[in-house]
Amino acid sequence: MNTPVNTPVTMLVCATCTPDSAFMDVARDGMGDVNVMPVDCMSGCIHVQTVAFRSPGKVAYLFGNITAADLPMLCIFARHYDASDDGTFADARVLGDLRTKAIARIPG
Repeated sequence: MNTPVNTPVTMLVCATCTPDSAFMDVARDGMGDVNVMPVDCMSGCIHVQTVAFRSPGKVAYLFGNITAADLPMLCIFARHYDASDDGTFADARVLGDLRTKAIARIPG
């Protein structure tokens, strides 16, 4: 893993079709230094709950079917993402079960 580049990491949480109204509060409490922001529909409604990770100059990731149980793995993902120069990973296994919940990786 690379040395952290200390760019701001933001986790965007779809607030339009959130089935768990407490998800945003749990995410804010559990994500440490990650900026957690609600956003209007991300057009991932068939994958409720959707979240995305963005950071300047890095690829963005969109995940779906996220629950509060995924927050520990999202925290691990955020640390690896922050430490990566461009947001990519040489080995996707660091994503754990999030690999199966990835909807898109969007170029930076």
